[in-house]
Amino acid sequence: MTYQIDFEPVGRRGNYPASQSLLEIARQLGVDLISICGGEGTCGRCKVKGLNGKASPITSAEREVFTPHELREGYRLACQTFPGSDIKVYVPPKSLSTPQRTQVEGLEIHARPNPLVYTYKIQSLPPSLSDPRADAARLLETLNQQYGLDCYSIDFSVLRDLSPNLRAWNWRARVSLRGGELVALSPQSSCQLGLAVDLGTTKVAGYLLDLQSGRTLASKGIMNPQIAYGEDVIGRIARTRESLADAKRMQELAVEALNQLAAELCAEVNAIPQEIVEAVVVGNTAMHHLLLRLPVQQLARAPYVPAVSDALDVKARDVGLDIAAGAYVHLLPNIAGFVGSDHVAMLLATEAWKAKEVVLALDIGTNTEIALVSKGEIASVSCASGPAFEGAHIKHGMRAAAGAIEHLRLVDDRLQYHTIAGTPPVGFCGSGILDTLAQLYLNGVLDKNGRMGEHARARTYEGQREFILISEEERDGAPAITITQHDVRQLQLAKGAIRTGIQALLQAKGHAEEEIKQVIIAGAFGSYIDVSSAVTIGMLPSLPLNRFRQVGNAAGTGARLALVSRNKRAEAQKIARRVRYIELASLPDFQRLFVQAMYLG
Repeated sequence: MTYQIDFEPVGRRGNYPASQSLLEIARQLGVDLISICGGEGTCGRCKVKGLNGKASPITSAEREVFTPHELREGYRLACQTFPGSDIKVYVPPKSLSTPQRTQVEGLEIHARPNPLVYTYKIQSLPPSLSDPRADAARLLETLNQQYGLDCYSIDFSVLRDLSPNLRAWNWRARVSLRGGELVALSPQSSCQLGLAVDLGTTKVAGYLLDLQSGRTLASKGIMNPQIAYGEDVIGRIARTRESLADAKRMQELAVEALNQLAAELCAEVNAIPQEIVEAVVVGNTAMHHLLLRLPVQQLARAPYVPAVSDALDVKARDVGLDIAAGAYVHLLPNIAGFVGSDHVAMLLATEAWKAKEVVLALDIGTNTEIALVSKGEIASVSCASGPAFEGAHIKHGMRAAAGAIEHLRLVDDRLQYHTIAGTPPVGFCGSGILDTLAQLYLNGVLDKNGRMGEHARARTYEGQREFILISEEERDGAPAITITQHDVRQLQLAKGAIRTGIQALLQAKGHAEEEIKQVIIAGAFGSYIDVSSAVTIGMLPSLPLNRFRQVGNAAGTGARLALVSRNKRAEAQKIARRVRYIELASLPDFQRLFVQAMYLG
């Protein structure tokens, strides 16, 4: 007997026999469910939720993993569940490997479309000897009469091509208005698209939206090519001091990345970048300033102030973006030298700023921003967490790509792990690095100081202690995949920076960590981590796991909200005005907090 199995929202489906588990079926369909234990039902990672259809009875392993409420809600372990009819299954983002998770997480946003740019279709009579009005005047009068508008301004770049375009299109066109200005002229069949971008220090995430419906049509992430000039913002700021040519080149690289994203996103929906009539970009203050070629040297010197903190509307062509001729780029407000518009966008998307109870919100990345919301007030800090959790400066660290160990457990001397795409391991990415640190601490391989002790898998190699994850024998003679004592120190610095920021905010607002009712974790790395591992090593407060909420790229979602809604832009302004920024370096007991935060556990 075969049944149709449908995995949503990844959109993979097919007919399979009742003798195969949902985990086996998922693998054959290319749905990369996480399974550290290899399908034994002990790791509890391959969670799915039945939407309809019949399945095999609930097993004892599932009763240990799920609460009675979750079982009533239809949650199952894919490795323990066999179909009994056609089944539609929902796959939570946490159950997917890193690359697939980015495809399904945070793609839908909820805001009534109220964009700054509106489009209208017009059809005008051509000029004649009896009606020799100028083409621009003819277009505006037709538009105003047909729709009862009061528009008398045309962007100069649009004006340059207006006459030949109107004639080529037989005087039928689609016009895009931003306030009282005509910013784009296109054929009636064209789309009216918007581009939202989260310009991160390491990665750039882009989203293409239909401005009329607010729907996300395509999304994509690429590496920030500025990384060649420094892995963190301090390094890049230093390069601008040393060379004006480097500053210029960094701006060009950012623009090239945005233009590449725009072109690739448009290609996915059979559109062209010139159909993008509005863009929104968010990023930390340094990325914001580098994109606009604003001075950045003052960001790295006390008191660390931005050149501008207000929201900006800039012509896209002035930045270098190759989209509609008269389109604008809107940049949300910054807060401080190291807390930028991406932090505002994250607070906007999660609505954390509206919380009445104590809420902690983190956007974890190369630079981690943290906000504590309490009694209607918002306090924020910035932590230089560095790129270690993204695999940089770790001996066998790597980006989230095929073969990266992304989840791991140590049971006695036996290692259980899951690699992206199920291919043989070649290194480990951020979530796997965090799991490894937690497992070594839980199993006594690392003490609270991070010192590596004795274990069957531990050794001294080339004068340094290291723990063998995948041995030379397991890799057919290739070098072993290990985590070294140096790696542990790098990770302690990263986790210590984040925990210091949390403790500083709690101390400043007079709260104990037990008072935190919700912890919102945003950012690419934050989306993929096992929260229990982060709690185990002491990176996050020791709270019940149901108080943690992983929200994906919330900064990107906030950018999309601002793109489709002028009301959300007004909210962003309100958020920025309410945030009180705390400079960690100014705290009298910063060193004590940081030393404490370095301990594991």
